[in-house]
Amino acid sequence: MPTSLKRLTDIAQKTSRLIVGLMSGTSLDGLDVALCRISGSGLNTKAEVLAFETFAYPPEIANLLEAVCFKPQVDLEKLCLLNAELGRLHGKLVKQFLQKNKVDKEAVDAIASHGQTVYHSPKKLRTEDSFGNATLQLGDADQISTETGIVTLSDFRQKNIAEGKEGAPLAVYGDYLLFRSAEENRVLLNIGGIANFTLLPKNSSFQNVLSTDTGPGNTLMNQYVRANFANQSFDKDATLALQGKIDEALLSTLLQHPFFTQPTPKTVGPELFNLHYLGDAIQKIGRNTISKTDILATLNRFTAEGIAKAINQNVDGHSSIFVSGGGVHNPLLMQNLQSLLPNFSFKNFRALGFNPDTKEALLFALLANETLAGDPSVFGEATLSMGKISLPD
Repeated sequence: MPTSLKRLTDIAQKTSRLIVGLMSGTSLDGLDVALCRISGSGLNTKAEVLAFETFAYPPEIANLLEAVCFKPQVDLEKLCLLNAELGRLHGKLVKQFLQKNKVDKEAVDAIASHGQTVYHSPKKLRTEDSFGNATLQLGDADQISTETGIVTLSDFRQKNIAEGKEGAPLAVYGDYLLFRSAEENRVLLNIGGIANFTLLPKNSSFQNVLSTDTGPGNTLMNQYVRANFANQSFDKDATLALQGKIDEALLSTLLQHPFFTQPTPKTVGPELFNLHYLGDAIQKIGRNTISKTDILATLNRFTAEGIAKAINQNVDGHSSIFVSGGGVHNPLLMQNLQSLLPNFSFKNFRALGFNPDTKEALLFALLANETLAGDPSVFGEATLSMGKISLPD
């Protein structure tokens, strides 16, 4: 047997695996790195996060990402160069992370890299062509595996696309494995750049689980802050939005997009909800005199309204909501959500045993674990052999 295949067989036969999960989200602010110990697979999966850190991107990389992400027309040379450069950078950050945490790379079984989404295009949001669903992530995994010397799994969304789905959200698999409950209905709400939730009815089979995007999470607020407030990349602690008030006319116009009435499950990205969308809404209401803080307060409520609409339409009240992602740190957003969802019980995500900031990186480590050692039949017709495998030699 070739050495490379024996390595994969040896990893699969272990009772537990050490996997580094990498997540770079639509906020474009940096790379989440989680060192995860995962035991077993499928319904017997147990996981713990041993170390976690978020690495901010260097300004030159952040600027390149801003130039190519979520735009229908970009410089193809920059796109090509960034794919390799981002992979090298992610590999270097993994090495830095392991050294800082005194972990020998030989002890790490695999890296699970989500990559950086540059464009997400579900068919239902396009009418001008006959193509199907599509999504594209950058950060070449061969660069990561070569840089680190560690087996790397990447490009997880493409198998979902190949099966006729939209490629997102993929949180549903890890949510079901780790967070299903026999005692309560659970809503796992993640507010990253885009907001999504997984509904886990108590004692449910995987076929009864719902996972869907709801609309913008932090992405539109962050874009607006970066464009209008010097030297700030996001509204820390909602300091700016708390100085403003909601503009009801603007809010109503923002909520008129057909996305909000489409049936679930559905996906979306910053390709739709961006500053152009905001500018069009301001133009429709016929005035340009809204203060910056009022616009930010309105965007905050807009995010909450999109989330609340989707939950109210799909989830029976008296369920428990566990919130993760950057949005959990925005006090005004959490206040808005609780006022719009009064029949739901909001619970601390840490009660599930994890830091809410680690969730997305952990979930991709779980996907890699299932690909390496899992049994897809756990999920019925839903295949879980996701991710392309890059060998270091």
